[in-house]
Amino acid sequence: MSLSKKDGETGTPRYLRALNGEVTDRPPIWIMRQAGRYLPEYRELRTRAKTFLDFCYAPALAVEATLQPLRRFPLDAAILFSDILVVPDALGRNVRFVEGEGPRLDPLIEETTWRFEDPARVVQRLTPVYEAVERIRAALDPSVALIGFAGAPWTVATYMLQGEGGEKDRARRAAYQRPADVDALLDLLVEATAQHLAAQVAAGAQAVQIFESWAEGLPPALFHRVVSEPNRKLVETLRARNVTVPIVCFPRGAGALLRDFAEAVPCNGLGLDTAVPPAFARAAARPGQALQGNLDPQLLVAGGAALEKGVRDVLAGFAGSPHVFNLGHGITPEAKIENVETLVRLVTSAA
Repeated sequence: MSLSKKDGETGTPRYLRALNGEVTDRPPIWIMRQAGRYLPEYRELRTRAKTFLDFCYAPALAVEATLQPLRRFPLDAAILFSDILVVPDALGRNVRFVEGEGPRLDPLIEETTWRFEDPARVVQRLTPVYEAVERIRAALDPSVALIGFAGAPWTVATYMLQGEGGEKDRARRAAYQRPADVDALLDLLVEATAQHLAAQVAAGAQAVQIFESWAEGLPPALFHRVVSEPNRKLVETLRARNVTVPIVCFPRGAGALLRDFAEAVPCNGLGLDTAVPPAFARAAARPGQALQGNLDPQLLVAGGAALEKGVRDVLAGFAGSPHVFNLGHGITPEAKIENVETLVRLVTSAA
């Protein structure tokens, strides 16, 4: 069965038109982590796989998780259900997810010599992910865009360097203490991630998002070296491989360095976290570049008048420019379904 946000709607999806620089009748909307633990049907589905990686590598489960929020809400885009750490897993690192604690890897900073699988093998290892993309695209109405994604090199490298998330101090120290090794790791991740994203596009993804979740807290020189430059290389590598779909980059926590990122990285869309004022983002963006964001996810827990005001403020702040309505970070497990319904109703009726 085809999933559509509006019966009979045809033409280029509103989401893709916005990423291509068009000021649409209303901003398209999707929600980061829109498939997840705030949905009871997702929580039930998750019990069908022994581990989280097993879940990501089971096409039937990944397809179902991706489609679940589209059945509840008239969203303008679906995003592939997967994880940014499938890339280091495909590169031969030991990736596992600890219940209640998050992902764990064997820390590279404890190893003298770093060894990885050939990045050319990434696509072969991740074939189940691309099968899921094909099946999702076949299930979606043409009016609903399909987004592929990957983690940005520095964010994925941080997990690989220190073996976990949390405070990123150990990864930053490694960038200073082992600069040649860290730069080589970032280049490896540019290549592996480009292959992964290109394969998603070949399977049917109509846009891709690159999540630089840990861009915060870096001094300008290090930010440029490990965030802006690897993202630039990744986007340019994709374009050199004839990947023509829109690319969105999300440098969460970039703060005052957002302009540095926007100037360096030729992406179609710039994702914004909750702390970025609309006027600042508009001044930092390239001409015609779409801006995505940036409602506080906690408003989907709080609800009420605060949520309605927050939505109105975001709509007003980006009015008159290409805009994709989203959160400033992923939706939380505590989000209330009725508040998500209110959010989507307010945005989709804003035309």
